[in-house]
Amino acid sequence: MKKLFFALPGNEKLMDLLLQKQDGEKGKVEIHQFPDGETYVRILSDVKDKEVILVCTLHEPDSKLLAVYFLAKTAKELGAKSISLVAPYLAYMRQDKVFNPGEALSSTYFARLISSFIDTLITIDPHLHRRSSLSEIYTIPTRLGHAADHISTWIKNNIDRPLLIGPDSESEQWVSEIAKNAEAPYVVLTKIRHDDVNVTVSVPHVDKYKEYTPILIDDIISTGHTMIETIKHLKIVGMKPPICIGIHAVFAGNSFEEIKNSGAKEIISCNTIPHESNRIDISDLLIV
Repeated sequence: MKKLFFALPGNEKLMDLLLQKQDGEKGKVEIHQFPDGETYVRILSDVKDKEVILVCTLHEPDSKLLAVYFLAKTAKELGAKSISLVAPYLAYMRQDKVFNPGEALSSTYFARLISSFIDTLITIDPHLHRRSSLSEIYTIPTRLGHAADHISTWIKNNIDRPLLIGPDSESEQWVSEIAKNAEAPYVVLTKIRHDDVNVTVSVPHVDKYKEYTPILIDDIISTGHTMIETIKHLKIVGMKPPICIGIHAVFAGNSFEEIKNSGAKEIISCNTIPHESNRIDISDLLIV
């Protein structure tokens, strides 16, 4: 039985990559917004008894989730055998603890919501900070892909004498793995986050790496403040302009331009979120 793929708006390129790598067919769907902002969904393909795969990366999730929900529920009502969601970037993973009285535990609530209408979730490197696995909050089967090997390969093939730099102690485990596979040294920053925007970082002693190309690596590039602060410190100690690599290219506000203007030589991301910085294809990790 062929799988039937539906791309939510903006995810067509990723869906085409997935279809090149596995047996499946492209479903037809109409999705648009009415003048009042409400979402219209109509499935034009026969989904009865078929495995339906919805492709939708979930950055800026609030504007996307209703379309995913309506599409999944409609497919089920039309007799789909199962519904899988391919969401390379999984939103609402950061608020995994109540820090202040009255805060919503949004990561748990979001997981319960997705689990209520999706049968299987496939994602890439979700932000597991205080959690060990998605099964702690998701009640459906989940499959995680990891971009580390793909990043290592890109570095090995494109950069001479790289020095990998991780943003904080929590990143050391996966930065060290990337460094090992790229056959490169690495250092890890000391980072103090004061709030959502303000970050203070310190760079370890790097004098012996003056002839290396610094590679700043993070899982999510959002505000970019950690990278910008790090670039300032690298300039002070006389390092070469760095290459910034992120798995998920969130780039809130003008952060992409701000990182470029701060002195980054190049900004590279995986294609979990469509962006001009996409250079590393991880679609093979999303095969259903």
